[in-house]
Amino acid sequence: MQMRALQQRIEAEGRNLGSGILKIDSLLNHQLDPQLMYEMGVEIGRRFENVKVDRILTAEISGIAPALMAGYALNVPVVYARKIKPITMFGPVFLETAPSHTKGAEVNLLVSAEFMPPDEDVLIIDDFLASGKTLQALARIVESARSRVSGVAVVVEKTFEGGRQYILEKGYHMPIESLVQITGMENGQISFAEE
Repeated sequence: MQMRALQQRIEAEGRNLGSGILKIDSLLNHQLDPQLMYEMGVEIGRRFENVKVDRILTAEISGIAPALMAGYALNVPVVYARKIKPITMFGPVFLETAPSHTKGAEVNLLVSAEFMPPDEDVLIIDDFLASGKTLQALARIVESARSRVSGVAVVVEKTFEGGRQYILEKGYHMPIESLVQITGMENGQISFAEE
């Protein structure tokens, strides 16, 4: 089910840069619209209200705002994977790598074990679901912490990149919710899933 307000903003402000890259910097990846972020958090909370969630895990930087609002809606803490290890992060650390479509290289995802205790149900939230490899890396962090992935929520799913299928093929069987699904980005256009 499409989140109509988000789809309308993408239709009005999103830019297809080619090669499957969607620029939505005016509402998520550079500038943030607090009201829209709040509405996204409420919608994610509604979709996962009947799923056990002890904690949310996301990746910096663009996943933080929707994850924070969902954490507020679900009343759970939000942890984000860092890409560079700060000097304040010491002790055991969970480390995974994932390819970045926009950076064109592998990025590190680091989470201090201090904030990923064992035996919890963790909701993973990210800005995009494209190839599925970032979500897989976050799921491996949850598994390394000896916890469970209770679900995945993404702001935008690019269905034509096969990420959902990739996650399923890797053996992850949990609810995956996307607020907006984009089915194609040919000829400079942005095509959305039908309701």
